[in-house]
Amino acid sequence: MTAAIWQLSDSELLADAAAVSHKIQLLEARRIALVGEIDTRVSREKLGFPGPAGWLTSTTLLSPSKANKIVALGRGLKNFPDIADAVNTGVMTIDHAALILTFAETPPKNLPQAGLDIARKAMITAATGPQARTGRIREAITKLDDRFGGNKPPPEDTDRNEFFASKTLNGRLVLKGDFDAITGEKLLTALSPLTEPRPAADGTQDDRSPARRRADAFGHILDQYLASSNRPTEGGERPHLNLHISLRDLTDLRDSADADDITDDETSRAAAESDTDAVDPVDINTGHPIHPDTADASDTPPAADRGAYRDLFGDGTTVGWLPWMGPLSRNTSRQLACDCVLTAIVMDENGNPLNLARTARTVTAKQRKALTARDHGCAFPGCGKPAAWTEGHHIWHWADGGPTDMNNLVLLCRFHHRLMHHSDWEVFIGTDGHPWFVPPATVDPYRQPRPSHARAGPHIA
Repeated sequence: MTAAIWQLSDSELLADAAAVSHKIQLLEARRIALVGEIDTRVSREKLGFPGPAGWLTSTTLLSPSKANKIVALGRGLKNFPDIADAVNTGVMTIDHAALILTFAETPPKNLPQAGLDIARKAMITAATGPQARTGRIREAITKLDDRFGGNKPPPEDTDRNEFFASKTLNGRLVLKGDFDAITGEKLLTALSPLTEPRPAADGTQDDRSPARRRADAFGHILDQYLASSNRPTEGGERPHLNLHISLRDLTDLRDSADADDITDDETSRAAAESDTDAVDPVDINTGHPIHPDTADASDTPPAADRGAYRDLFGDGTTVGWLPWMGPLSRNTSRQLACDCVLTAIVMDENGNPLNLARTARTVTAKQRKALTARDHGCAFPGCGKPAAWTEGHHIWHWADGGPTDMNNLVLLCRFHHRLMHHSDWEVFIGTDGHPWFVPPATVDPYRQPRPSHARAGPHIA
């Protein structure tokens, strides 16, 4: 029987921690090998995703970046057995393996093959054991890049350009860029006139830090771009901000914004109207249609429970919701309503857009806004690709008589749109007014319905 941690002596604690760390390294290597085999053997239709990374993210606690890293290692290590051996025996960390693998797969342009083999072996030796340091490996890579990287000096090499945009857990956006000299000059030139300290009207000095002034200037440049009429379109529309709100919060926003600044697109009248052409919702357990006049009241939790749930989780009906960044506070939503011309997507208590059903062949711009408000992006469980990268899918196919109405539409990325048409996956609108997906028996023998990506986790059925 394993002793409790508090019962271990100091030496036992140290030994146990080191042994567990080694086991974790071996398990990490095992997972990489398994994912590499999945990548080679298991079909995309059975995974339900374009590759193992999406499947990993949807079925484990791994983040998308970590899942992508594991898949890349699984693929790459097959081509470099010496790196794989060091990982599989637990003498090299996954991070060091990824660093060396990236160098081996994309070496400096003019480095000969013999030199590449020698350099890779030297890096593996430097990355082996507890004394390995990342800095030494990066230093070696930098030296080789500088000597064999090509004719262009680093400041002029556009192949090195990178721009990362990562959403943080607290809902902020972190940017990281590496640009050639010309692109950098363009950016600094655009920022320069907007980053000067600007005293207030009463002469108070501008106490913003240089970093804050640059951030404010960057936001101003984005405002100018989005206000331009020459920008390209995406999803049939020019990029613009959409603020999603619930019906019960619309009044609060209008208290703080001029009514003329909120374009209702017929949605503000939706409280007194209902869709008569919509497809009936389907019971999430049986898959059978449910008619509003026959629905069992027991299917809906008490209003008090729903209210408590919304207060805690939002349930897609928080006062503000931005398609890319997610929830927005009440105060910032009010500020946006005051400062911008926006389209109000009016939502019911379950987070469903009201009165936007139209029977036509294609999804209208108005319906697309409503679908974005409901699904937030690709609705397929575990996917969630941004709404701008999705298409409207007819649950009951148009060719078979299905209408282009809200209760017959779901947002899907291109891959999952094809999957729904060419596999045994099924989708229906549940009693909550949201899409539910039924996996094929090869994925789940019991074929239990799964909520859409935006509704994953606690939800109101």
